Order: sequence, then structure tokens, then C-alpha cells
Amino acid sequence: GWHGDNMLEPSDNMPWFKGWKIERKDGNANGKTLFEALDSILPPSRPTDKPLRLPVQDVYKIGGIGTVPVGRVETGIMKPGIVCTFAPTNTSTEVKSVEMHHEALTEALPG
Repeated sequence: GWHGDNMLEPSDNMPWFKGWKIERKDGNANGKTLFEALDSILPPSRPTDKPLRLPVQDVYKIGGIGTVPVGRVETGIMKPGIVCTFAPTNTSTEVKSVEMHHEALTEALPG
């Protein structure tokens, strides 16, 4: 890999490497390059039908705006206007807006 062997295209410089193979329920995959291995990774399921779970990673208090909890949606869907309850304090509040990287979103999905 240091010289680019088997990164994007199979290389003759590594005759000992026979490739990789993975067996899974959704179908088997095999290849010789790192690109093929990364391309064969199946994305995890993103459960939007379950209750909203958003582990809070940080909380900012912004003057003129209010308290802004920050985190990543693990399950469910977050939209402006819904009422969220924070555990373990059972504090409820209405979601005023959903943003990612300073851009407003209509909803936040898992991931």
C-alpha cells in the first residue's frame, strides 16, 4: 500500500496477496483492492420508525437564541415543532429549528 499497490487497481508487485473475501447474508463480496473493499461495505440500517433517540453531546447557551443542545440522531426523526423530552430529568420542550453545519433542515434523520 505504501507505493499504491492494490489501492485502486490490482498489482503484480504483491503475488502473495490472493485478495479478500467476505460472506454475509446479503450476498458475498470479494476483491483485490482497498477501493473494492471500501465499496463493498453495506451501510447500516437507519431506523426512522423507532422513537427519537438523540444522545446530547454538548449544550450551548446562545444569547438571543437560547439553549441549543447538540447531538446526532440515532433513531427516529426530529422536526421543528415536535415536543422532545430529555432524560433523565423529564424536561420537555418544543424543537424550534433543526440545523446541521449552520444550515436549516426540514428534518433530521439517523446518522
